[in-house]
This record gives sequence, C-alpha cells and structure tokens, in this order.
Amino acid sequence: MIKGPTTGPVFPTDRVGSPGRGSAGVGAQVLVLTEKALRGMVTDPKTVLFGVLQPLILLVLFGQVFGSISETQPFPEGVGYVDFLVPAILVTTALQSALQAGVGLTDDMRGGALARFRSLPIWMGSVLVARGLSDLARTGVRLAMTLVLAAALFGFSPAGGLMGVLGALALALVVGWGLGWVFLALASWLREAEAMQAAGFLAMFPLMFASSAFVPVDGLPGWIGAVATLNPITYAVDASRALALGHPTWGGAAAAVAISLVVAAVAAPVAVAGFGRPT
Repeated sequence: MIKGPTTGPVFPTDRVGSPGRGSAGVGAQVLVLTEKALRGMVTDPKTVLFGVLQPLILLVLFGQVFGSISETQPFPEGVGYVDFLVPAILVTTALQSALQAGVGLTDDMRGGALARFRSLPIWMGSVLVARGLSDLARTGVRLAMTLVLAAALFGFSPAGGLMGVLGALALALVVGWGLGWVFLALASWLREAEAMQAAGFLAMFPLMFASSAFVPVDGLPGWIGAVATLNPITYAVDASRALALGHPTWGGAAAAVAISLVVAAVAAPVAVAGFGRPT
C-alpha cells in the first residue's frame, strides 16, 4: 500500500487490478484509489487537525501585526483586517496543501509503491488523479474548518455573506488543485522529499509574501509591489477577497479559474510522464 503525506496506508494495490485478472477501467481505478485515500483521512483526522492549526496561527500573527493599521490607507475603508485577511488565508492554505501533496507523493515513491504499481495493469496516471482528488477533498475540509474557526474565534463576518464566502472557498480550491499538479510534476521527476521540499518552499514563499495576501499591493515597497502585480497569487487573492467582501469582480475570478485550468492541463501530462518513467 502507498502511504499518504502524513496518514497511514491509503492506496490499495489489490482492488485496482492485478496481473492475470484483467484491470478495472480508468474511472474505476481512480474511484477506488480516491476512496481509499479519503478513508485514510477519516481514520487519521490528526492530519486535518494539524493542517488547520497553520492557517489559524497565521490569522493570529498577522491579525496582531497588521490589525492596528488596517484602518489606514491603502486598506479598504470600513473593512476589518480579519475580513480582509481570511480570503487570502484560504488561497495560501490551498497553496500549502498543494505543496504537501507533492511531498507526500515523493514519500509514496520512496516507500516502494511505484514499483508495486508497475506490476499492476493500471494506467499510472490514475494514481496521480486519485491523489489530486483526495488532496482536493482534504483541502476542502481544512478550509471549511478554518472558516468556521475564523468566524467563531476572530469574528470573521464579511459583507458578501455565506454565498460570497463559499465562492471564495471554491475559488481557493480550484487554484490549489491547479497548482497541485505543478508540485505533483516536480515530485514525479525529483523523487526526493528533501529536494521537493526545497524546490516547493523556494517557490511558495515568494508567491505568498510578494502578493496582496497580507497587505494591499499599494502598501508594499516599490520593487515588491512590482513583483506582486505580476504574481498570479495576487489575482487569485484579490478575486477571492472580492467575492467574500461582496463586490465580486467576475472577470478576475474567471481569469484565476482559467489560469488554474491551463496550469493543470500543462502540468498533468508532465507529472504522468515523470511518474511512469523508469527509476
């Protein structure tokens, strides 16, 4: 069995197909692998618990650091900093979950699961699709719990109401899923957890902090602000924030979704090719 990122064994090798018995269709393969991965999440909920602690820590730290200046320009007038921050936390948490999916895949391959899957009559890409779907569900639970705790503990109550918040959550999931394929592709070719973590964090921190996630672009120093205007995470955060605050820019949301789908379409074949290549 393959181990998930921090949970116990999650992917079966006996129900998908085996030599001499024929193989299930691709859809059935993905369904079985995804179901087993989600079952592993349910039986080991501490993974989700620890995953929720990280965005809550960000809420506490950044809420204290920037909360006192949120009434000044260039912060939106009449918007509390928690309402400003939480939509960005959704996007950055989805980004972190995407990185964790890549790191988890390297652990799977290092544990010998790749060799076992090669002995089965399955499409190797089904393993990656199942991982992407199971991590999407895990991220959804993580973000939903973050929203509930943000409302209960920090008074998160944006002007967009429930529908705006759900729109922001959905957008964060799409962005995280698209970027997740980039990290799965990196993991499939690097095949080392240490290298994957180094490459992932090298990409993740500029994406997170050189953006509009924590401070409006107009409030950033000159060169960082210039970088932030080119950062795709800025557009995802701005669209998510606009949905939550009740003045959605549908063009921005559509652009963020389109970019995420294009990224997934480009990165997925690269990931499948890397995952299926000889060791």
